[in-house]
Amino acid sequence: MDRAATSDHGHGVEAARLGAPRVHLRLTDSTNERARELATAGAPHGTLVTAAEQTAGRGRQGRAWAAPAGSALLCSLVLRDPPPLLSLIAGVAVCDAVGGDARVKWPNDVVREETAQAQAASAATDDQAHAAHTAASRLAKLAGILVEGRPQGGWAVLGVGVNVAVPIERLPARARAGAASLERPRSAIEPLLADLLAALERRMAEPAERVLDAWRSRDALLGRAISWTGGEGRADGIDDRGRLLVGLGGGAIATLDAGEVHLRLV
Repeated sequence: MDRAATSDHGHGVEAARLGAPRVHLRLTDSTNERARELATAGAPHGTLVTAAEQTAGRGRQGRAWAAPAGSALLCSLVLRDPPPLLSLIAGVAVCDAVGGDARVKWPNDVVREETAQAQAASAATDDQAHAAHTAASRLAKLAGILVEGRPQGGWAVLGVGVNVAVPIERLPARARAGAASLERPRSAIEPLLADLLAALERRMAEPAERVLDAWRSRDALLGRAISWTGGEGRADGIDDRGRLLVGLGGGAIATLDAGEVHLRLV
């Protein structure tokens, strides 16, 4: 059973077009599920659902999203007449809010590159150091984004989960290997939410070309070798529809849609 309190919190959330009305749940299965119910019932644009804990949080393609209670920003927004590039817009906006070296792993996982610096530093030569750095580097996930909608109804639900104060060692083993945390105090969750809502407002108002340029400047896959169910190649950016371009060798280019692939770094 969801335990809820409806309120307008501080940090500027109540003044934003996104974020009001707000329903805050201490415990729920999924903020996206609750937001979908509200959207179906006619909730206005900008309606926000947040939670301290989820029991069945999920990401793209059915993946689970886990975080200890009170340690992550867990939120979902009802958006009426959403823009076509919403998924990419959300990735850029999360990077804006998080700051630092956050980048986007296509289509919209927000990641940072982590390396075993001690291993690289101990290598005997510069070439060995570069090889050790490359072998040890990984894209660790700071935030996940899930867009669900009903095109015929003219609405979408945008779900965002950010590991703000998540102790990585407390995550399930399967999630721990690819996860990262901002390692901020729990008190940072509300201010980050305010920053995220402001970033989404700003990015949703921008022309598509500007959003695409911003996304490309944060492209975590660019130049990396990747594989998917249908083949492998080298990530070569995105086109103007947000599709991933993959160089296959010999000048051939594959174009991938987000719903079609499970990417793997090679």
